[in-house]
Amino acid sequence: MDEPASNLDPKSRRVLIELLNRFDHTKIIASHNLDLILDVYKRCLIIRESRVVADGPAEAILLNEALLDGNGLELPLCKQNFVDK
Repeated sequence: MDEPASNLDPKSRRVLIELLNRFDHTKIIASHNLDLILDVYKRCLIIRESRVVADGPAEAILLNEALLDGNGLELPLCKQNFVDK
């Protein structure tokens, strides 16, 4: 699947996550929605310029700020600390 959660409202996104979590087979998804990846997958890869630059447990990869920043990504929104300014 390519960006399966794009343009979904929050309720539809939750339905998609529930559906994906019920699947027992291998799922390959390309997405910039890191919250979705964190909610659904145990393993993830970061691909940059056609090369795998990271492969491992989703939580370890998606919480590594230096790795994400070096590849043009940010922490999943659920893990960002928002401060009122």
